[in-house]
Amino acid sequence: MKQDLQGRVFVITGANTGIGKVTALEIAKTGATLILACRSEKKALPVVEELKQVTGNQEIRFVPLDLASLESVRKCAKQILEEEPKIHVLINNAGLASMRGETQEGFELAFGVNHLGHFLFTKLLLPRLQESTPARIVNVASRAHKRVKKYSLDDVQKYTQSTSGFPEYCLSKLANVLFNNELAKRIEGTDVTCYALHPGVVASDIWRRIPIPFRWIAKMFMISNEEGALTSLHCALSEEAGKESGLYYDKCKAIPTQHPAAKDDALAKELWDKSEEWVAPFAHLD
Repeated sequence: MKQDLQGRVFVITGANTGIGKVTALEIAKTGATLILACRSEKKALPVVEELKQVTGNQEIRFVPLDLASLESVRKCAKQILEEEPKIHVLINNAGLASMRGETQEGFELAFGVNHLGHFLFTKLLLPRLQESTPARIVNVASRAHKRVKKYSLDDVQKYTQSTSGFPEYCLSKLANVLFNNELAKRIEGTDVTCYALHPGVVASDIWRRIPIPFRWIAKMFMISNEEGALTSLHCALSEEAGKESGLYYDKCKAIPTQHPAAKDDALAKELWDKSEEWVAPFAHLD
Protein backbone atom coordinates (compact mmCIF):
# COMPACT_ATOMS: atom_id res chain seq x y z
CA MET A 1 0.00 0.00 0.00
CA LYS A 2 2.16 2.84 -1.28
CA GLN A 3 -0.66 5.23 -2.12
CA ASP A 4 -0.93 8.61 -0.42
CA LEU A 5 -4.59 8.97 0.49
CA GLN A 6 -4.34 11.83 2.96
CA GLY A 7 -7.68 13.62 3.06
CA ARG A 8 -9.65 10.58 1.93
CA VAL A 9 -12.13 9.25 4.52
CA PHE A 10 -12.71 5.53 5.07
CA VAL A 11 -15.40 3.99 7.29
CA ILE A 12 -14.94 0.32 8.25
CA THR A 13 -17.36 -1.75 10.34
CA GLY A 14 -16.00 -4.40 12.68
CA ALA A 15 -12.41 -3.23 12.29
CA ASN A 16 -11.13 -4.10 15.77
CA THR A 17 -10.32 -7.72 14.91
CA GLY A 18 -9.74 -10.20 12.09
CA ILE A 19 -9.60 -9.11 8.46
CA GLY A 20 -11.20 -5.79 9.41
CA LYS A 21 -8.23 -4.92 11.60
CA VAL A 22 -5.76 -5.87 8.88
CA THR A 23 -7.74 -3.85 6.34
CA ALA A 24 -7.71 -0.87 8.71
CA LEU A 25 -3.96 -1.21 9.27
CA GLU A 26 -3.14 -1.17 5.57
CA ILE A 27 -5.43 1.78 4.89
CA ALA A 28 -4.00 3.67 7.87
CA LYS A 29 -0.56 3.37 6.26
CA THR A 30 -1.81 5.47 3.33
CA GLY A 31 -2.48 8.48 5.57
CA ALA A 32 -6.24 8.34 5.05
CA THR A 33 -8.71 9.37 7.74
CA LEU A 34 -10.07 6.16 9.25
CA ILE A 35 -13.26 5.61 11.23
CA LEU A 36 -13.61 2.28 13.00
CA ALA A 37 -17.31 1.59 13.56
CA CYS A 38 -17.34 -1.22 16.11
CA ARG A 39 -19.60 -2.65 18.80
CA SER A 40 -17.12 -2.82 21.68
CA GLU A 41 -15.42 0.39 22.78
CA LYS A 42 -13.26 -1.63 25.18
CA LYS A 43 -11.87 -3.68 22.30
CA ALA A 44 -11.77 -0.95 19.66
CA LEU A 45 -9.94 1.85 21.51
CA PRO A 46 -6.72 -0.17 22.02
CA VAL A 47 -6.76 -0.98 18.30
CA VAL A 48 -7.11 2.72 17.45
CA GLU A 49 -4.07 3.50 19.58
CA GLU A 50 -2.14 0.56 18.13
CA LEU A 51 -2.81 1.69 14.56
CA LYS A 52 -1.73 5.24 15.40
CA GLN A 53 1.53 4.04 16.93
CA VAL A 54 2.35 1.56 14.16
CA THR A 55 1.54 3.85 11.22
CA GLY A 56 2.08 7.34 12.63
CA ASN A 57 -1.35 8.26 11.27
CA GLN A 58 -3.28 10.18 13.94
CA GLU A 59 -6.47 10.52 11.88
CA ILE A 60 -8.02 7.34 13.26
CA ARG A 61 -10.96 7.16 15.63
CA PHE A 62 -13.70 4.92 17.00
CA VAL A 63 -17.46 5.37 16.64
CA PRO A 64 -19.83 2.98 18.44
CA LEU A 65 -21.91 0.72 16.20
CA ASP A 66 -24.02 -2.28 17.22
CA LEU A 67 -25.40 -3.80 14.02
CA ALA A 68 -27.88 -5.84 16.05
CA SER A 69 -29.68 -2.58 16.91
CA LEU A 70 -31.08 -0.42 14.12
CA GLU A 71 -31.25 2.50 16.53
CA SER A 72 -27.51 2.11 17.18
CA VAL A 73 -26.92 2.04 13.41
CA ARG A 74 -28.90 5.27 13.04
CA LYS A 75 -26.97 6.99 15.83
CA CYS A 76 -23.62 5.88 14.43
CA ALA A 77 -24.44 7.14 10.94
CA LYS A 78 -25.69 10.44 12.38
CA GLN A 79 -22.48 10.97 14.35
CA ILE A 80 -20.27 10.23 11.35
CA LEU A 81 -22.28 12.55 9.10
CA GLU A 82 -22.07 15.34 11.68
CA GLU A 83 -18.29 14.96 11.97
CA GLU A 84 -17.26 14.20 8.38
CA PRO A 85 -18.14 16.47 5.43
CA LYS A 86 -16.82 13.78 3.08
CA ILE A 87 -16.89 9.96 3.02
CA HIS A 88 -14.98 8.30 0.21
CA VAL A 89 -15.05 4.57 1.03
CA LEU A 90 -17.44 2.49 3.14
CA ILE A 91 -16.32 -1.05 3.94
CA ASN A 92 -19.14 -3.19 5.34
CA ASN A 93 -16.83 -5.73 6.94
CA ALA A 94 -18.42 -6.74 10.27
CA GLY A 95 -20.17 -10.06 10.53
CA LEU A 96 -20.94 -13.06 12.67
CA ALA A 97 -21.32 -16.76 11.99
CA SER A 98 -22.62 -19.86 13.77
CA MET A 99 -24.43 -17.88 16.45
CA ARG A 100 -28.08 -18.14 17.43
CA GLY A 101 -30.40 -15.37 18.53
CA GLU A 102 -32.28 -12.34 17.30
CA THR A 103 -31.64 -8.61 17.01
CA GLN A 104 -33.27 -5.94 19.15
CA GLU A 105 -35.96 -5.53 16.49
CA GLY A 106 -36.66 -9.28 16.33
CA PHE A 107 -34.76 -10.28 13.19
CA GLU A 108 -32.77 -13.50 12.96
CA LEU A 109 -29.34 -12.62 14.33
CA ALA A 110 -27.11 -13.35 11.31
CA PHE A 111 -29.55 -11.76 8.86
CA GLY A 112 -30.00 -8.72 11.09
CA VAL A 113 -26.30 -8.10 11.68
CA ASN A 114 -24.76 -9.23 8.41
CA HIS A 115 -27.39 -7.75 6.10
CA LEU A 116 -30.03 -5.50 7.61
CA GLY A 117 -27.77 -3.42 9.86
CA HIS A 118 -25.39 -2.80 6.97
CA PHE A 119 -28.31 -2.05 4.66
CA LEU A 120 -29.47 0.78 6.92
CA PHE A 121 -25.91 2.00 7.52
CA THR A 122 -25.26 2.19 3.78
CA LYS A 123 -28.60 3.85 3.09
CA LEU A 124 -27.91 6.61 5.62
CA LEU A 125 -24.33 7.24 4.46
CA LEU A 126 -25.01 6.93 0.73
CA PRO A 127 -25.93 10.61 0.10
CA ARG A 128 -22.60 11.70 1.63
CA LEU A 129 -20.73 9.15 -0.47
CA GLN A 130 -22.46 10.51 -3.57
CA GLU A 131 -21.32 14.00 -2.61
CA SER A 132 -17.72 12.76 -2.22
CA THR A 133 -17.15 11.03 -5.55
CA PRO A 134 -15.32 9.08 -6.67
CA ALA A 135 -16.44 6.82 -3.84
CA ARG A 136 -16.74 3.09 -3.16
CA ILE A 137 -18.86 0.70 -1.10
CA VAL A 138 -17.26 -2.67 -0.29
CA ASN A 139 -19.50 -5.48 1.00
CA VAL A 140 -17.74 -8.45 2.57
CA ALA A 141 -19.89 -11.45 1.65
CA SER A 142 -18.82 -15.10 1.40
CA ARG A 143 -18.90 -18.01 -1.00
CA ALA A 144 -21.09 -19.61 1.66
CA HIS A 145 -23.95 -17.88 -0.17
CA LYS A 146 -23.74 -20.72 -2.72
CA ARG A 147 -24.82 -23.24 -0.05
CA VAL A 148 -28.31 -21.77 0.29
CA LYS A 149 -30.86 -24.26 -1.03
CA LYS A 150 -34.00 -22.32 -0.15
CA TYR A 151 -34.32 -18.56 0.14
CA SER A 152 -37.34 -17.15 1.92
CA LEU A 153 -37.83 -13.78 3.55
CA ASP A 154 -40.51 -15.37 5.71
CA ASP A 155 -37.84 -16.86 7.97
CA VAL A 156 -35.85 -13.75 8.84
CA GLN A 157 -38.16 -12.26 11.47
CA LYS A 158 -37.69 -14.95 14.08
CA TYR A 159 -35.10 -16.47 16.39
CA THR A 160 -32.43 -18.62 14.70
CA GLN A 161 -34.09 -21.93 13.82
CA SER A 162 -31.09 -24.19 13.14
CA THR A 163 -28.93 -25.67 15.88
CA SER A 164 -25.65 -24.46 14.37
CA GLY A 165 -26.73 -21.09 12.96
CA PHE A 166 -24.75 -21.88 9.82
CA PRO A 167 -27.70 -22.08 7.37
CA GLU A 168 -28.78 -18.65 8.55
CA TYR A 169 -25.25 -17.36 8.07
CA CYS A 170 -25.27 -18.64 4.47
CA LEU A 171 -28.61 -16.93 3.91
CA SER A 172 -27.26 -13.63 5.22
CA LYS A 173 -24.27 -13.87 2.89
CA LEU A 174 -26.60 -14.43 -0.07
CA ALA A 175 -28.41 -11.29 1.08
CA ASN A 176 -25.06 -9.43 0.92
CA VAL A 177 -24.60 -10.43 -2.72
CA LEU A 178 -28.19 -9.58 -3.66
CA PHE A 179 -27.91 -6.23 -1.88
CA ASN A 180 -24.77 -5.43 -3.85
CA ASN A 181 -26.46 -6.35 -7.13
CA GLU A 182 -29.43 -4.06 -6.52
CA LEU A 183 -27.27 -1.28 -5.07
CA ALA A 184 -25.18 -1.22 -8.25
CA LYS A 185 -28.30 -0.56 -10.31
CA ARG A 186 -29.48 2.23 -8.03
CA ILE A 187 -26.17 4.10 -7.98
CA GLU A 188 -25.30 3.63 -11.64
CA GLY A 189 -24.01 6.85 -13.14
CA THR A 190 -23.22 8.48 -9.78
CA ASP A 191 -19.47 7.71 -9.74
CA VAL A 192 -20.01 5.56 -6.66
CA THR A 193 -18.98 1.95 -7.26
CA CYS A 194 -19.84 -1.11 -5.16
CA TYR A 195 -18.43 -4.59 -4.69
CA ALA A 196 -19.30 -7.89 -3.01
CA LEU A 197 -16.49 -10.27 -2.17
CA HIS A 198 -15.45 -13.59 -0.71
CA PRO A 199 -12.43 -12.99 1.55
CA GLY A 200 -11.56 -16.66 1.75
CA VAL A 201 -12.23 -18.98 4.66
CA VAL A 202 -10.37 -16.96 7.24
CA ALA A 203 -9.21 -18.03 10.70
CA SER A 204 -10.79 -14.98 12.31
CA ASP A 205 -12.94 -14.28 15.36
CA ILE A 206 -16.10 -14.73 13.28
CA TRP A 207 -15.92 -18.43 14.24
CA ARG A 208 -15.45 -17.75 17.97
CA ARG A 209 -18.72 -19.43 18.99
CA ILE A 210 -17.83 -22.77 17.39
CA PRO A 211 -16.99 -25.15 20.27
CA ILE A 212 -13.41 -26.10 20.99
CA PRO A 213 -11.76 -28.40 19.75
CA PHE A 214 -13.82 -28.19 16.52
CA ARG A 215 -12.75 -24.55 16.06
CA TRP A 216 -9.07 -25.46 16.40
CA ILE A 217 -9.37 -28.23 13.81
CA ALA A 218 -11.32 -26.04 11.38
CA LYS A 219 -8.80 -23.21 11.60
CA MET A 220 -6.01 -25.55 10.49
CA PHE A 221 -7.54 -25.41 7.02
CA MET A 222 -8.19 -21.65 6.93
CA ILE A 223 -6.14 -18.75 5.62
CA SER A 224 -4.69 -15.93 7.71
CA ASN A 225 -6.35 -12.58 8.36
CA GLU A 226 -3.64 -10.94 6.25
CA GLU A 227 -4.53 -13.12 3.27
CA GLY A 228 -8.23 -12.62 3.91
CA ALA A 229 -7.96 -8.84 3.80
CA LEU A 230 -6.38 -8.74 0.33
CA THR A 231 -9.62 -8.79 -1.66
CA SER A 232 -11.22 -6.12 0.53
CA LEU A 233 -8.17 -3.93 -0.03
CA HIS A 234 -8.26 -4.61 -3.76
CA CYS A 235 -11.88 -3.50 -4.00
CA ALA A 236 -11.32 -0.48 -1.78
CA LEU A 237 -8.07 0.80 -3.26
CA SER A 238 -7.10 -0.63 -6.63
CA GLU A 239 -7.38 1.41 -9.79
CA GLU A 240 -8.61 -1.68 -11.64
CA ALA A 241 -11.59 -2.23 -9.34
CA GLY A 242 -12.45 1.46 -9.52
CA LYS A 243 -13.41 0.97 -13.17
CA GLU A 244 -16.03 -1.68 -12.30
CA SER A 245 -19.16 -1.89 -10.16
CA GLY A 246 -21.68 -4.43 -8.95
CA LEU A 247 -19.39 -7.43 -9.38
CA TYR A 248 -18.48 -10.31 -7.08
CA TYR A 249 -14.79 -10.83 -6.24
CA ASP A 250 -12.68 -13.74 -5.04
CA LYS A 251 -8.88 -13.66 -4.75
CA CYS A 252 -8.84 -10.08 -6.05
CA LYS A 253 -10.62 -11.01 -9.28
CA ALA A 254 -14.19 -10.51 -10.44
CA ILE A 255 -15.88 -13.88 -10.99
CA PRO A 256 -19.44 -15.10 -11.68
CA THR A 257 -21.34 -15.95 -8.50
CA GLN A 258 -22.63 -19.23 -10.02
CA HIS A 259 -25.56 -19.51 -7.61
CA PRO A 260 -28.89 -19.03 -9.45
CA ALA A 261 -30.46 -17.07 -6.57
CA ALA A 262 -27.49 -14.67 -6.48
CA LYS A 263 -28.28 -13.69 -10.08
CA ASP A 264 -32.04 -13.30 -9.54
CA ASP A 265 -32.85 -9.63 -10.19
CA ALA A 266 -36.43 -9.99 -8.94
CA LEU A 267 -35.21 -11.51 -5.67
CA ALA A 268 -32.66 -8.72 -5.23
CA LYS A 269 -35.37 -6.11 -5.68
CA GLU A 270 -37.70 -7.92 -3.29
CA LEU A 271 -34.97 -8.04 -0.65
CA TRP A 272 -34.26 -4.33 -1.14
CA ASP A 273 -37.93 -3.34 -0.93
CA LYS A 274 -38.50 -5.46 2.18
CA SER A 275 -35.33 -4.13 3.80
CA GLU A 276 -36.42 -0.55 3.19
CA GLU A 277 -39.76 -1.34 4.80
CA TRP A 278 -38.09 -2.93 7.83
CA VAL A 279 -35.61 -0.11 8.46
CA ALA A 280 -38.03 2.73 7.68
CA PRO A 281 -38.61 3.71 11.35
CA PHE A 282 -34.84 4.28 11.71
CA ALA A 283 -34.06 5.81 8.30
CA HIS A 284 -34.06 9.40 9.58
CA LEU A 285 -31.34 11.51 11.17
CA ASP A 286 -33.36 14.01 13.22
